[in-house]
Amino acid sequence: MSQLSNAPIPWPIKEAQALWHQLGEKIPAKGYVLFATGYGPSGLPHIGTFGEVARTAMVRKAFSEMTDAPTRMPTHLYVFSDDMDGLRSVPEHIPQPAMLKKNLGKPLSAIPDPFGTHESYAAHNNALLQEFLNQFGFSYEFQSATQLYQSGAYDTMLQKILLHHEDVCKIVRPVLGEKRRDTYSPFLPICATTGRVLEVPIIATDPHDSTITYRHDGRDITTPVTGGRVKLQWRADWAMRWAAMDVDFEMAGKDLTDSLHLSAKISRLLNKKPPCHFIYELFLDEHGEKISKSKGNGISMEKWLRYAPPDSLRYFMYQHPRRAKRLYFDVIPRTTDAWLEELKNNRNSPLSIIHDGELPQADGLPAFSMILNLASACNARHESVLWNFLRQYDSRLHEGMNPLLDQLVACAMNYYHDFIHPKKEYKTPNDEIRQCLKELKTSLDGLTEHDSVTIQNCLYDTYRASPYKDKNSKDWFSMLYEVLLGQREGPRLGSFIAFYGVEATLALIDDALKRKES
Repeated sequence: MSQLSNAPIPWPIKEAQALWHQLGEKIPAKGYVLFATGYGPSGLPHIGTFGEVARTAMVRKAFSEMTDAPTRMPTHLYVFSDDMDGLRSVPEHIPQPAMLKKNLGKPLSAIPDPFGTHESYAAHNNALLQEFLNQFGFSYEFQSATQLYQSGAYDTMLQKILLHHEDVCKIVRPVLGEKRRDTYSPFLPICATTGRVLEVPIIATDPHDSTITYRHDGRDITTPVTGGRVKLQWRADWAMRWAAMDVDFEMAGKDLTDSLHLSAKISRLLNKKPPCHFIYELFLDEHGEKISKSKGNGISMEKWLRYAPPDSLRYFMYQHPRRAKRLYFDVIPRTTDAWLEELKNNRNSPLSIIHDGELPQADGLPAFSMILNLASACNARHESVLWNFLRQYDSRLHEGMNPLLDQLVACAMNYYHDFIHPKKEYKTPNDEIRQCLKELKTSLDGLTEHDSVTIQNCLYDTYRASPYKDKNSKDWFSMLYEVLLGQREGPRLGSFIAFYGVEATLALIDDALKRKES
């Protein structure tokens, strides 16, 4: 892939190059390169799950473009669902919590669907995840742990784990608490009576017969490790999946770094070199806490897509994956504007890696934050109001002229109605502010040029001649936002007034001057 000599190499290309090197610059024996992601359907799929798939897809695309024809390597992307895990706790924000509580300990794929739409709780969440991934056009193959265990696809590796049972225990036990350390085994038998995943002492292993014997309810029970009668504890499960499916690349969150190293050791026991990996930082909610499927905190994919175009979410996932990032509603406008700016300057950007298909056209379109503030200034109740102001700014901006602009307007209206309008609180000007507004009105009314630079200079000149001159200019602009727009901050005011119109801004000043103390 061609890169400008002075441009930094995008991280997906760096990861693709590392994978290419690990593969020895040749196609694996299986005939393709396998990228993988893992997902636990104990709660509704959240945006972090989407992020892992999106980022892995970026590396996959960079890898494919790097290995040009005729040497281009076939690739596959597997999205694994760990739906054979036992449900440990009842997630928040899920219906029928009492029913879920009765089924604690059972595999997620064996628990009834509390939403009543699928054959199991896992099937519901798996379908939801695939629906989102399909909406973004990802090319992937879905893999269910339950099906892989029960079909025998894992049997050979399960038998190898059994053969190396004590070696696996020695790898994992040092990181466990004293109580668990004494009883740890990688095998979790499935109770034939209750269907629950049991964490019980394993008192004997028989690699020859492929069985384990465990103690439960005062009885010693022997069961095969094949055919879905057991599942592995997750570190061993991760390594076993890598070996069974011959995974070449998989990324993981920073919180799993230590477990990744343990799984790599187990993978080597199974004569499988661990896949090339990439560690990414975690997403945080508005309180700085890690987003969680069970808590349902942070922002969902549905919400992001209500407030911004889908490809802006891809762009957010691309940006700085090794930094912990706050993932809440206020990041959406900033991310969307950064993405639009990349689109307008795509010659030097990594957008070809991020997007699937043709890039949308953003030339000549206003910033998303500008559209939001326009909606705020004109108190737009309907899209038609917003479109009317857009046409006044630029006669070429009309509904249907650009699908991306249509999306931006629709999303801006949703964002305005849900976040801006409910929080609007116009400041009532005191005598000092009234005098400032009158002087600003006179200055703006006297302008012969209405470009953003001239207006911004006018705003500063009025500030320097006003009682606010002894305060920080930030206080001056904050006052104008609060009085004129009912919010504490916004875009560069000179640019906004040029966009909104000087006459319309004079009307906002008149409305503010009419405002009386309650």
